[in-house]
Amino acid sequence: MSSSGAGSQWAARGPGPLPPRQRTPDYPKRRGAGGQDQGLTGQARVSEWAIHALIIINKAGGLVYQRTFTENGLNQLSTNDYLVLAGTFHGIHAITARLNPHKRPSSPTSRPEVSSGLEVLETENFRMQCFNTLTGTKFLLFTETTQANVDVTMRRVYELYCDYVMKNPFYQLEMPVRCDAFERRLWSYIREINSR
Repeated sequence: MSSSGAGSQWAARGPGPLPPRQRTPDYPKRRGAGGQDQGLTGQARVSEWAIHALIIINKAGGLVYQRTFTENGLNQLSTNDYLVLAGTFHGIHAITARLNPHKRPSSPTSRPEVSSGLEVLETENFRMQCFNTLTGTKFLLFTETTQANVDVTMRRVYELYCDYVMKNPFYQLEMPVRCDAFERRLWSYIREINSR
């Protein structure tokens, strides 16, 4: 989505004002196409390219990891709210996987394609994208609606998870993720994306 004027990038999101946001000292300046600071006119704006949060849900629907990367993006939720969100999404994902119509196999010896369930949920304020692994672990990434290459970002997050969590000899499957190396690499990768 290209924007010709300062306010036109928000016009595509739909009617209504943006929720008020405050700029904090540690909130990085966002740079425009020419490298100039887009600044804050009227209300504070989050960059068009922002990853707000990551949630990892185990195959049983339990929350194993949750991090918020922007202070001024999504509303802050309590730990209990994140647990409810994980369980609710797990149930909705299972239902949508069953609702998807079956595709007939191309030949009698091939298997029908397995339905994937809910993959993207987009609102006027954010996009939630789900990556479901073959083992049933779900990665939910909350981004701006204009965020590009979310699939590439999801793949990279999954690679980091595999390299630093799954290869950690002290990590127990289906348990909460507590791995400092994963945290550092993930924060570094997301910070790089959010600073573009």
